[in-house]
Amino acid sequence: MNMTHYMSLLSDNQPWNLIIFMAIPVICAETLTITEFFIIFNRVKQGTVKTINKLVGIFAGLYFTGIFIYLFVNAVIPLTTSGGWHTWVDVVAVGFYLSGVLFLLPISLMELGLIFRSKSEEEKLKLHFMLVGGFLVVAHIAMIFGMVNPEIINSMPSMQDMH
Repeated sequence: MNMTHYMSLLSDNQPWNLIIFMAIPVICAETLTITEFFIIFNRVKQGTVKTINKLVGIFAGLYFTGIFIYLFVNAVIPLTTSGGWHTWVDVVAVGFYLSGVLFLLPISLMELGLIFRSKSEEEKLKLHFMLVGGFLVVAHIAMIFGMVNPEIINSMPSMQDMH
């Protein structure tokens, strides 16, 4: 079976690629989500949960920025210049995966006090929640398209010009 570059990346170099590119970002996103709900519903202003949320937010954004840079240089540019993409499904999977940086990096920058300094705590809480939610959406879209066998799309009669 042919697979997207997204799935190929995760299945190569087992278990390390799966841990580096999937497990760590997903565990961070899940930790952020769980702590975020706890903070919102309990109106937590300080304490262990707030500290975990802040530290994971900083780590996740910086870590995923590193992943973005690495994959952009070592996968996106070479695949684009060589025409190596496995149909549009492959581009969608990788593109949505990498777009996660648009949500996680601002969380880090906000937690470090580099952006949104003039916002109230309530506004920051809302932004934080929306950014975490945005990351979860793009990550799930990437996973769904990443699991599609590109041969299915490539063999469709309406997709003959995608070779």
